[in-house]
Amino acid sequence: MSKPRALYREKVTLTGNHAVALAVKLARVDLVSAYPITPQTSIVEKLSEYIEGGELKAQMVRVESEHSALAVAYGAALAGARVFTATSSHGLLYMHEWVHWFSRARVPGVMAVVTRTIGAPWNIWPDHSDFMDQRDTGWIMAFARDNQEVLDLTIQAFKVSEDERVFLPFMVGLEGFILGHTAMPVEVPAEDDVAEWLGERKQPYVVDGSFPLGVGGLTWPMETEEMFIDLHKSLRRAGLVFEEVDKEYGKLFGRSYGGPLECYRCTDAKYYFVTMGAWSGDAMDAVDFLRERGFALGLVRIRLYRPFPYDRIADIMGNARGVIVFDRSISFGASGPIYSDVVASLLKARFRGDAIGIIAGVGGVDVTSHDFSKIAERVLETIERGEPLPAIAWYHGGELAIVQH
Repeated sequence: MSKPRALYREKVTLTGNHAVALAVKLARVDLVSAYPITPQTSIVEKLSEYIEGGELKAQMVRVESEHSALAVAYGAALAGARVFTATSSHGLLYMHEWVHWFSRARVPGVMAVVTRTIGAPWNIWPDHSDFMDQRDTGWIMAFARDNQEVLDLTIQAFKVSEDERVFLPFMVGLEGFILGHTAMPVEVPAEDDVAEWLGERKQPYVVDGSFPLGVGGLTWPMETEEMFIDLHKSLRRAGLVFEEVDKEYGKLFGRSYGGPLECYRCTDAKYYFVTMGAWSGDAMDAVDFLRERGFALGLVRIRLYRPFPYDRIADIMGNARGVIVFDRSISFGASGPIYSDVVASLLKARFRGDAIGIIAGVGGVDVTSHDFSKIAERVLETIERGEPLPAIAWYHGGELAIVQH
């Protein structure tokens, strides 16, 4: 790799939450709105330290609820500020009304979601249920695999969100505790280089009181539909911008991640894992192990979940013999959300292989490389014997339980 233009500081050891906070500092945001909730709290605590110590010239607004946290960020974004907030689980559910308002207003902003299981029953361990619950809100949604990517992805989120082809808010996902509270070495670009790359904040309009302007008022059905169509088109364009930004970031700072997807050992693969999030590292270890056992297995990691990269999935896996999709959440009564999108992609490619959705790790249950290997061996041997696969199976207690045929 050629030497990037930007200079690095020394590598530092950061938790995922502190990697988010440092990225927000590097982006030189104008406002942070904050309300604590486990396992997100240390993000806004660290940002408060930066602001109090004079390292970040931003306003910290401490609010009375998560609903208010996103409302404050929304209002400041309308007024032209670069804004950030973070939340988890029930806090995100409490924000949900403003999540929709934010995207409909077509102004940029970034929110970190440090994932945690939605209750009841109460649970502080991570799965993807809170993040996936937002998939129809009109936000750009991407998920990191490790703390280095957490920092890089958060910086990139501001760039994508503020692109004039997009003008939509961006949600960065990372698992609570698994990444959020686990320390890893992270290489940090120079703040001035990041600031120069991001440039001045851009947005389509500013509500500054200089003339009357109403936002989000009552419209007729046809006008509402037109706005939703335009939002959808902009969100689809965000996928192209996301890929451009990832490549540009790689040239400047030395790291790119493959745009919307990361492909691992895909070149000669006949079978594929599909994963998202931190457990992708464990799945990659399983791919290496199964390669040694003679299975031509590769892995596709979803980085950008919304907009979903349908065409890329179809191009990579359209001719595969088998696809195993892992979801860490479930759409009750249907399937895992990623599985549904992957199957839609494969139908476009006239896929003739077998596809199974595995629901696992829900409620924070650990899933190891051994578990991935065990699942794959059973599924791939079934395919190679020519026996039918169920559409969905739940991996629980070390066993595959069939959910539906």
